[in-house]
Amino acid sequence: MQTATDPAVMTAEDLLGHYARRSLSPVEVLEAVTERVARLNPTLNAFAVLAPEAREAAVASERRWQAGRPIGALDGVPVTVKDLVDLAGHPTRRGSRLSDEAAATADAPSVAGLKAAGAVILGKTTTTEFGWKSPGDCPLHGITRNPWNPAHTPGGSSSGAGAAAAAGFGPLHIGTDAGGSIRIPAAWSGVVGLKPSFGRVPQWPLGAFGHVAALGPMARSVRDAALMLGAMARFDLRDPYALPDDPRDWREGIEEGVAELRVAVLRRPGFDAPVDWDGLAALDDAARLLAEAGAEVTEADPGLPDTRAIFGRVWGVALARLVQSFPEARRHLLDPGLLEVARAAGGVSAIEFLDGEAMRIAAAHAMARFHQTYDLVLCPTVPAAAPLAEAPLGDPMEALWTAWAPWTFAFNLTRQPAIAVPMGFTAEGLPRSVQVAAALYRDDLVLRAARTLEVAQPFPMPELA
Repeated sequence: MQTATDPAVMTAEDLLGHYARRSLSPVEVLEAVTERVARLNPTLNAFAVLAPEAREAAVASERRWQAGRPIGALDGVPVTVKDLVDLAGHPTRRGSRLSDEAAATADAPSVAGLKAAGAVILGKTTTTEFGWKSPGDCPLHGITRNPWNPAHTPGGSSSGAGAAAAAGFGPLHIGTDAGGSIRIPAAWSGVVGLKPSFGRVPQWPLGAFGHVAALGPMARSVRDAALMLGAMARFDLRDPYALPDDPRDWREGIEEGVAELRVAVLRRPGFDAPVDWDGLAALDDAARLLAEAGAEVTEADPGLPDTRAIFGRVWGVALARLVQSFPEARRHLLDPGLLEVARAAGGVSAIEFLDGEAMRIAAAHAMARFHQTYDLVLCPTVPAAAPLAEAPLGDPMEALWTAWAPWTFAFNLTRQPAIAVPMGFTAEGLPRSVQVAAALYRDDLVLRAARTLEVAQPFPMPELA
């Protein structure tokens, strides 16, 4: 059972305070986390691989703290890396039996930023194959399970990151999000997941969904997510979409609250998106808490086009292109659902694809105009609580906008920041969640609103033996 004194379940901020006071060392923390991983990961299956070099990094960090010379804002803090992201010395398998087994020769920009801040990379977490879906399984590593109830999925595609965050496998975790792949597992695993503004965190190499995808933090607290964002959100010339360097601590202003901010409750993201009673109750609770904190909360509709018609083309064409990159004789090794989507979407013409891009820009314009009136948008994160981990897939195209991502992919199309925040439990003890979005590049506002909700309704960790 975890306790308040268990280093494995402390926040990054708490760990850094202990390091500064010399009441804990990075080596002691790494040992506590790896013991917890050894005990719990056989059930949860959150890791693709553990990094043996983590101990050397922790020892080096301990020496720096002993000398009073930490090198950065995360010195000695354990971090995991999603296995869609390059970590030098380890292969990036992307959950696939068809991926390259050779080790990456360079760190991705986000990993380089974390290492520069002194983070200790614990290992690589599981992902759905090439990040294509929301249930947390893949052909290469099997099923990843939810710490709240292992019979259920933690979500995906950042499945291992969501499970690791909830289980206390260190405080900070890299996720990626092309249609909800940070926010969906955050919602189903009961943690915080931030999809930053497009380009805020540089990425390289770009994945299949490069023009809508973002990389961001997953953590058990909003302040930790903000702290992690500061280390990753540094310009890197490898990413042609990267924003100019903005060396800031995203925790600055995070406690300012939402007084006098205008919040729009969104109930229709361009189509009649499904949400169950628990999702609506979480939405109502969050709206009440923001209003009690001084925000002006009203229901409003930005008049979005049908975002299903847009994202379906983005998603399907990207997967069809991915499948075409493999020899036909080996494609049977891919996830059958991925192949099904690629077959269904592979016939989209260039004109139809460009028409979808025009609709994507129209959606972004509609939201930009909407944010001239409203500072924040509040809506559900997912249609329902985490489904069973071994539930049959069914029609993946239908599942995309009925069971997985109807509330998340619009904000990938518009490229604006959005965050998932835990908001109570279902009667079955599974996490509920809400989502907060802001105008493009106003990541500070989503962090402020999420922190307000977190303070008003704190969320526990699962009790794990």
